[in-house]
Amino acid sequence: MKLWKHEPTAELLQGISANTLVEHLGIEFIAVGDDYIKAKMLVDARTVQPMRILHGGASVALAETLGSIASTLCIEDFQKKTAVGLAINANHLKAVREGNFVIGKVSPIRIGRTVHVWNIEIFNSEEELTCISRLTISIIDNKF
Repeated sequence: MKLWKHEPTAELLQGISANTLVEHLGIEFIAVGDDYIKAKMLVDARTVQPMRILHGGASVALAETLGSIASTLCIEDFQKKTAVGLAINANHLKAVREGNFVIGKVSPIRIGRTVHVWNIEIFNSEEELTCISRLTISIIDNKF
């Protein structure tokens, strides 16, 4: 069963992320499936901590980006509703050195009317799991 209420493409997702933290961190959408989205991020000066390994906050930013975009694509009417982060956690399992990419994949745990819960896995270039995250999104009336 297809999850998305709007037809996503990697190009569309990249376009709506222009001039945001997503663009600043160099997060690039690379694949969209019926119930998942993938994005990659370079581990570089924008995303490392002083030890020159991926900053945990950058991993969380990648995870929240994927989950927030996924929830947005599940909303019928953008004029009436919007997706906002409610809670996120992350377990950092393996360090990633500067100069490498990480790839995140978001998939649904539960998509309700007002609450969405997402699983986000982040892998290094050797396809080793480096971070696992869970994001809860609230679907609220759009007052912006």
